[in-house]
Amino acid sequence: MKILFVGPTLPDAADLAGEDIIVRPPACQGDILEIVRQGANVIGLIDGNFEQVSPVWHKEILHALSQGVRICGAASMGALRAAECSPYGMEGIGGIYRRYECGEILDDADVAQLHAPRELRYLSLSVPMVNVTATLEKLTSEGMIDGEEADALENAARRIFFKDRTYQAITDRAAVTDARRKVEILDLLLAREVNQKRLDALELMRWLASTPDIRAFAPTDWSFNSTSMWKTVFDN
Repeated sequence: MKILFVGPTLPDAADLAGEDIIVRPPACQGDILEIVRQGANVIGLIDGNFEQVSPVWHKEILHALSQGVRICGAASMGALRAAECSPYGMEGIGGIYRRYECGEILDDADVAQLHAPRELRYLSLSVPMVNVTATLEKLTSEGMIDGEEADALENAARRIFFKDRTYQAITDRAAVTDARRKVEILDLLLAREVNQKRLDALELMRWLASTPDIRAFAPTDWSFNSTSMWKTVFDN
């Protein structure tokens, strides 16, 4: 069984997934353990809940890996957990994961965004910082904005709470003095946005589709430690 946890990063995932991939909403604590108990062999983790509920626990990922389950993360919560759990065999994919893995990105909030509920297909209501960075890099490389403008826009974006971060808010607060130029930059940001989270999520879906639906061998260089907290919370 192949499972994909995804939501706002790739709201059309169910339309894109093959028949052998089961699409689930963003994961929260206990979800990975539950699907492992149900027989999952391969797991793709993209989105996870983190405000109103407890997020996916590293311990349940380690438990799954100790059972030979292959887990790959990307784009959002998945990229974070992959970077944190890669020494134990969790796989990561995509540019966002690689930036977390090498320490270029440190803040969990860089992948966070405000969005509508599942019933409204997770409509994005804010822009995650990782998309802002990718977009500014593209516009700079193509000569559409200069380095000074890119720095001003990035600094403004980082000062905005993730739920309030939009391209309009970024350009409004950026230290660009020419009002006409601000309008031009806003048009560029909206027209040429790089949705890095979506790109990485699509890469993970390709990985999931090509990975055999079987468990790997259990790791031999470490063993799962069933701590007292694990037993209290999950051993039932």
